[in-house]
Amino acid sequence: MNKNFVTAFGLCFCVLAAVAQAPYRTATLAPNIKTLQVRLNDRPFDLPLLTLGGTDVLNIQFDEMSHDIRSYSYRVFHCNADWTPSSLSSTEYLAGFPTGIISEYATSTTTTYIYTNYKLSVPNEDMSFTLSGNYVLQVYEDGEQDRPVAQVCFSVVEPHVGISGSIRGNTDTELSGRLQQLDFEIDLGSYAVSDPREEIKVTVRQNNRYDNEVSGLKPTYLQGDRLSYINNKALIFEGGNEYHRFDISSVYTGTNQIERMEYDRQHYDAYLYEDQIQPNRVYITEPDVNGRYVINLQESHFDLDTDADYINVHFSIPRDEPFFDGQIYIGGDWNYNLLNEASRMQYDFNSGRYFKTLLLKQGGYNYQYWFLPKGGSRASVERVEGSFWEARNEYTIYVYHRPWGGRYDKLVGVETIE
Repeated sequence: MNKNFVTAFGLCFCVLAAVAQAPYRTATLAPNIKTLQVRLNDRPFDLPLLTLGGTDVLNIQFDEMSHDIRSYSYRVFHCNADWTPSSLSSTEYLAGFPTGIISEYATSTTTTYIYTNYKLSVPNEDMSFTLSGNYVLQVYEDGEQDRPVAQVCFSVVEPHVGISGSIRGNTDTELSGRLQQLDFEIDLGSYAVSDPREEIKVTVRQNNRYDNEVSGLKPTYLQGDRLSYINNKALIFEGGNEYHRFDISSVYTGTNQIERMEYDRQHYDAYLYEDQIQPNRVYITEPDVNGRYVINLQESHFDLDTDADYINVHFSIPRDEPFFDGQIYIGGDWNYNLLNEASRMQYDFNSGRYFKTLLLKQGGYNYQYWFLPKGGSRASVERVEGSFWEARNEYTIYVYHRPWGGRYDKLVGVETIE
């Protein structure tokens, strides 16, 4: 694939590039960029979270769908708690250079789809972080910083506060039904905060989703050095359901989630068994990893990054007629939990079903169906999958501090409650 590919998709690129505007989200921003992975010390299920002054490394990689060697660079900048750019200069939050060249790459081998895998790590010998908070790393080609092709959101924490919490099914609106109530407390300990109600900012995410995240929280009450967020109606979440899963790490050995695997003398296609719209289904405990995925290849004895192939994965949901009050999306980390055209399903009137085909790199994937009402920004699992208070979800709590007169939001605590 050459530069004509990008030219041909110029209009699409402009639309995707709009995602690069604040508030920032991890995303691929060009059609020839696939499988953007962000791994803390190569642990696939950890949050992209570094500790200030620590030894952890964030490993970032992506595939460009050709064997043309491209000139990619990156830049890093600091953000506020709401993922808008902070007013700090790079000399205040970085030791070293805010930009760098991506020099590590390798072309795919014996794959039906050709690609080149690019890698970089932060911090590195040219860059380290001197302040906590939120950060964005943008990848761009040929020095064009205003046209990023991918971006990664991550955080750096300086742990000063303790966070403890619990999840329960009994809420102010129902008892052991569809919803979950998150309660938690922040222990400031000896960390100095003059006015906790005004200086402390808290953000909560369920399964690393942004569409239903909660921010702007105020403590229910203060007791000494403890901030309590108990019985807060803003912290009532849809319980949802467990994620579906499938494994395409082998084109020879099928799994019970895949109905059939086909090869058309050019590429592989994996057809998943039809999923069903069952909002009133009975809850069944199923093992999942809350939307994550891992690249894997059963037959490989070499490098997963360049030996794993790409497969067209076909999703379908039968339904006599489409929803007229909203759209269905396929949620999960494979698309960084974004509600966009990449994850939106289409409806086929001839076959009476929703469908979607995704080009995914070989591995194991979790996914879930989300319903987004017209004009809404918060998706619902219940409309398609049902919702149950017993569902196992992860709630990650981010605690920021901006003291009076401060110019940026320090990230002083992060905790995941399960």
